[in-house]
Amino acid sequence: MRILVTGAGGFVGRALVSALAPDHDVIAVDRVCDGLAGADCRIWEGDFADPALLDQALADGCDAAVHLATVPGGAAEQNPALAFDVNVSASARLIDRVAAASPSPRFIFASSIAVFGDPMPTLVDDASPLCPRLVYGAHKAMIEQWIATMTRRGAIRGLSLRFPGIVARPRGVSGMKSAFMSDLFHAAIAHEPFAAPVSPGATMWLMSVSRLVANIAHALHGAPPAEPYALTLPALRTTMAELAQEVARQTGAAPSLVRYDPDPALEAGFGRQPPLETPTADAAGFRHDGSLEALVTAALRNISESDFA
Repeated sequence: MRILVTGAGGFVGRALVSALAPDHDVIAVDRVCDGLAGADCRIWEGDFADPALLDQALADGCDAAVHLATVPGGAAEQNPALAFDVNVSASARLIDRVAAASPSPRFIFASSIAVFGDPMPTLVDDASPLCPRLVYGAHKAMIEQWIATMTRRGAIRGLSLRFPGIVARPRGVSGMKSAFMSDLFHAAIAHEPFAAPVSPGATMWLMSVSRLVANIAHALHGAPPAEPYALTLPALRTTMAELAQEVARQTGAAPSLVRYDPDPALEAGFGRQPPLETPTADAAGFRHDGSLEALVTAALRNISESDFA
C-alpha cells in the first residue's frame, strides 16, 4: 500500500512509520522529520495544511492515509483559533485532498477519548454519547463527523480511532495535559523524585505506543466497520498508584520517590476515567496491552529504543 502519514515526525508517527515502512510505500509528512533520518520512506518536511506540499506528496495518489498531526489538548486550550485552523479546517481539507488522490482510499483518523468530555458517565461503552468540554475534544468530534459523512458519500473508507493515554511519550514539553503519565516513566528511569498531579486513586486508560501502532496497522488492513465509523480503542484501566508501583518495580526505583500533589481540575479531566467496555472494537480485532505488567514492559522498551532515551 502507498500510505500517507501526517505527524510522521512525532512520537506515534515515528513508531508507525518504522513499523509500516518495511512492507509499504510510506509518504511521511511533518514540519520536523529529523527523527525519520534513515527510515525507508519518502519524507516531505512541511505543513500538511500547505496545498502545494500535499500536491507534491500525493502526486502519485495513495491507497490510505493515517492522520496523526494535531494541535494537542493543552496547546489547543491556549490557542483555540490556531487549533481550529489545524485540527478542523486543515484536517477537512486533507480529507478532501486524499479523497481526490485515489478512488475511495482508507482514511484512519487519530481521535481521542477527549470526545467524551468530563465528567464522564459512570461507564463508557459503544453507546456513550460524545460530550466534549475541551476545545481539543470538540475538534476531534467535529472531524469524526466529517469522516463519517465522507464515508457515507463513498469518497473515503474512514475510521476514527479514539486513543487513550499513550505511554511513554518523550520527555519534555508536548502540549498534552496527560503528559504526567509518561513523565512518571522518565523520572523512575533516572531515579528522580516525581510529583504526580493526581491522587493515588486517580483512574486512567492507558496503552503502550507499540500496541497503538499495532492497532493502527490493523485498522489499515481490516474491514471497515459500520456506522458511526468511529471506535473507542480497548485500553487498560489502572490507578496512578498501581502504575507508579509497577513502574518502580520494573525500573528498580524507590516507590517513595513518588509523591502526590493533586490538581483538582487536571484530575477531573484525566484521573476519573470510569470502567470501559469496547465490544465493537474487541470483535473487530483491536486489543489492549493485556496486563499492566506487559504495558509497562512495552513502554520501557519503547523508551530504551528511542532517540529520546
